Amino acid sequence: MYETREQQRFAQYIQLHQLTPVALLITHAHPDHICGQEFIEKTYGLSAIIKPAEGTLTIDGFAIQVISTPGHKEDCVCYYLPEENILFTGDTLFQESIGRTDLLGGDMHELILSLRKLVVLPEETKVYPGHGYPTSIAHERQYNPYF
Repeated sequence: MYETREQQRFAQYIQLHQLTPVALLITHAHPDHICGQEFIEKTYGLSAIIKPAEGTLTIDGFAIQVISTPGHKEDCVCYYLPEENILFTGDTLFQESIGRTDLLGGDMHELILSLRKLVVLPEETKVYPGHGYPTSIAHERQYNPYF
């Protein structure tokens, strides 16, 4: 969220939908994924959680599995909420595509290995990438050439 306008739109969305942010989970440290961190921390009193190791977090009653997915960048992680069948992938997985590996810290071989951790998730898992449209594991199994 580089601009004041983006910050206002975000705050309006939160207010309109009567949401209460409880955590700020970072999928990786590229500028476009951390640029609003200061605004979120200041506005909602949240400290960013960057969890590069695999494991489970419990936040506000939600069990969140942290899946290490290097490849787009060495510190990439995905966040999987098994009870809700939701996966936040950052730039690891997009609808019918994957994140770039030509940037500093990128590695195509590592990214392919990371995708193997995601393809085994239940078909009904909803996928929310860091850019683009939501998808599902079922859709990606069928249409993503990298799967």
